[in-house]
Parts: sequence; structure tokens; C-alpha cells
Amino acid sequence: MDPLWYVAYGSNMSAARLGCYLSGGRPPGGLRSYPGCRDGRPPRRSAPVLVPGGVYFAGESRAWTGGMAFYDPRLPGVAAARGWLLTGEQFADLAAQEMYRPPGADLAGIEAAVATGRATLGPGRYETLIRVGTRDGLPMLTFTAPWRAEDVSWNAPAPAYLGMLAGGLREAHRWPAARITDHLAGLRGVAGRWERAAVEELVTGGPPPAG
Repeated sequence: MDPLWYVAYGSNMSAARLGCYLSGGRPPGGLRSYPGCRDGRPPRRSAPVLVPGGVYFAGESRAWTGGMAFYDPRLPGVAAARGWLLTGEQFADLAAQEMYRPPGADLAGIEAAVATGRATLGPGRYETLIRVGTRDGLPMLTFTAPWRAEDVSWNAPAPAYLGMLAGGLREAHRWPAARITDHLAGLRGVAGRWERAAVEELVTGGPPPAG
């Protein structure tokens, strides 16, 4: 399969977190270990991206506890994300691990999502592939739940998980702490469930960006 951009909007905006999917391992604060991809090399490139839609938190994560981040392209506004340039094989293995499937097989849904904009591989939480755009002539794909944000109850994310998102936004977008705080505090599932001061403390307590 040709290279493509994997658009991460949750904890995989963090390079260290994504590395657990690529080369295997368990992220700090997580409860799950990952086998890794057939090709464990790091992404060729990364880029900060903004895509139409929004991010919300729902369900209960088996890896972190608390709500999980999902992307809904039908929400108003734009979602801050990070693009990772991967091989098609790497994306297939990464998506399989998110779907609690063993890596090692190509996903037929990738070609369908590229061609039509959407492919549902199952009823599960990250089993729907969505094409969110094109960059440098290559498709940009992400995965999310098949439902809409308004169809489910929102659930607050765990501190370790939200902190991973904060770190990923810092790495990708180089936003100041105040902007990261405002962004996270306004997301559905965080707003009204996390005090802004608590979000700010989590954001400012994270490591500084490298470089």
C-alpha cells in the first residue's frame, strides 16, 4: 500500500505514545501493552493539522480508564490533530491494534476509505475509517466510532490520558499552555466535568517541547 497520513487527534498526537503502537510497549499511565507493527520504524514526517469537526470523550477506556477521545466530522468547528506520514502497512497494523485485533494483515477498508471517504469495519469504537483530507497529494485518514457525538453520553477522560493529549498538542502545534488549556477545557466530555484550573495544572505540569 502507498504511504498515507494518519491523523491522530487523541493520545497518539504524542510521539512517545505512537511509538508504543509502532515498535511495541506500554505508555506511561496506561494499562495495556501493544505488540507493535510489522514495520516498527518511526514515521517519515509529522505535521500539525486542523480538520473540520470536533473531538469528544465517551465510553470507558480499557487502556486508561475514563472517557476515550473520538472524532466527529459533523461537529461544528475544527479539531486540532497531528498528521503522521506512515506506510499503508503501518497504518493497517496501528488501526488493528486500536480495534483490539492482531496486527499483521492489510485492511481492505483503507482503500475503500480513500476512495469513498468512509469505511466501517465493525461496530466497535475505532472501527470506522474516515478520510479527512489530502496533504502533499496523499490521503489523510483517521479512525473513530460509527456514531455521532450527540448519540452517546460524554464521559470525562482520566488525567493520564488528558495529559497525553496535552503533551501531543504541545509537540505538534507548539501552542502556549494557556491555549492548550482553553482547547482541552472546551472539549465535550471535559467541559463541565473538569475544572479549568485542574486542566491548567495538568497542562503546565507536562514536559517542555523538545527542540
